[in-house]
Amino acid sequence: MRIDGRTPDQARPVTIQTNFVRTAAGSCLIATGNTRVICTAPVEESVPPFLRGKGQGWVTAEYAMLPASTSQRKKRDGVKKDGRSVEIQRLIGRSLRQAVDMEKLGERTITLDCDVLEADGGTRTASITGAFVALTLAVDKLLKEGKLLQSPIIHQVAAVSCGVVDDVPCLDLCYEEDSRAQVDMNLIMNEKGEFIELQGTGEGRAYTAEELSALIAYGREGIMGLQAAQIEALGTAARHIAPKPPLVVASGNEHKLRELQSIFGDYYTVVSMKAAGFYGMIDENADTFAGNAAIKAETVCEATGLPTLADDSGLAVDILDGEPGVMSARYAGNHGDDAANNALLLRRMNGKSVRSASFVCAIALKIPGKDTLIAEGACPGVILDEERGEGGFGYDPLFLYEPLNKTFAELTEEEKNQVSHRARACEKMLAIMKELHD
Repeated sequence: MRIDGRTPDQARPVTIQTNFVRTAAGSCLIATGNTRVICTAPVEESVPPFLRGKGQGWVTAEYAMLPASTSQRKKRDGVKKDGRSVEIQRLIGRSLRQAVDMEKLGERTITLDCDVLEADGGTRTASITGAFVALTLAVDKLLKEGKLLQSPIIHQVAAVSCGVVDDVPCLDLCYEEDSRAQVDMNLIMNEKGEFIELQGTGEGRAYTAEELSALIAYGREGIMGLQAAQIEALGTAARHIAPKPPLVVASGNEHKLRELQSIFGDYYTVVSMKAAGFYGMIDENADTFAGNAAIKAETVCEATGLPTLADDSGLAVDILDGEPGVMSARYAGNHGDDAANNALLLRRMNGKSVRSASFVCAIALKIPGKDTLIAEGACPGVILDEERGEGGFGYDPLFLYEPLNKTFAELTEEEKNQVSHRARACEKMLAIMKELHD
């Protein structure tokens, strides 16, 4: 057992608190044991002179230990940093550049500022691990702002220290262990288990091939644990790591974008049409849901040159010969006037004994150079003679889903997503995508 009770192959507890600094594009506070580092990632819309006009970005780093980060006050770095800080910030910068496709980043600079609050060993490796989280969050913000179409992050990067202490290979050294280690090593790896940098020094003595193998094995396991912590801390922003090809959705609805990303994320990275640079109007003049979905997908695909997904949906009432159909959103004249649309539908259904209807959704996928593919889904129900429920939108309060004896306005979002017309159409489109990628 080690001085803090850990086994030789056991890392210290790690916590990562994201968005720790509100003014930074991306930030986190990472703690590995008693080592704590603030990592921030501000973004500048420019690049160093040697990269101007080359259509690519730059990732660099700065590292500093705050005066109270050690038991004895550390003097602040002046204009000229101390040699150790320069060495570490260069290590952070070149490690994180391995994570980024600079051409996809565009002509902008992300600086990874790593400030050590408390040093108890492994400050450089904690800085690299935390800086990757801050970098990913900065990219997430750029994507949300429409400044990037696709994430430039091509690899996940984390780092850990290890060494030989009292002739025993150990993972993740605290300061007391590090200060008397016979062998000191830092490992930096990507998600594939490939080495970005391996620094090993026999400080007190030379080390054997067997000890080297043990240190690498411990380091690999430690980094896997750190990468799991990074993913957990990033939450939905983790999808920006090594993203799939972009799939443009002919919509700007954030809720719909998140829903479609969760469904089709195994094959594409879903982006809005505005993020892809499309701001035009689309004339939806077809008389079917499938026709309108195809028009939207084909128009945006032609403008952006990217695979595009579009949907069109509405209510079809049997006894009204499919009304309101493609006019669902503007049945009473004004687009999106739910109250007027529902009132008109109730007037049209007054006295009708047959009240069967369906919500219908058509999804179109247009890939450049290929025919448009269509998937349709329908959810059958009954039109009530008065509204029920407070949730949903549109005709939901009048549409009774009989198997649950609830209107769509009474269903929870989870219940609705399991049975809705859009869910059924997405399931069919997902099967089509699987065939395309097999």
